[in-house]
Amino acid sequence: MATVTHDIRGIPLWLLRDYLIDLDGQAGADNLVAGPGWRAQLTRLADFRIGSLRVGEVRLELSGDDETIARLERALWPKLLRGGG
Repeated sequence: MATVTHDIRGIPLWLLRDYLIDLDGQAGADNLVAGPGWRAQLTRLADFRIGSLRVGEVRLELSGDDETIARLERALWPKLLRGGG
């Protein structure tokens, strides 16, 4: 089983959890989401600072076989694209 870690900025933890649930995951305790052949642990990190700007950051730890993680990432990344405004 492989584990891949991503620190993601600008997406609240609750929204990232909802995206994973939309991808056939089921929410568990302690911000764990598990789906068919994968599991994701979400951890809220301290805000990322750029000068006076603060941006929320979440750590996403994906576990599963390499192919399953790659398939999940391909489905998740378009959901994470957000335009400024």
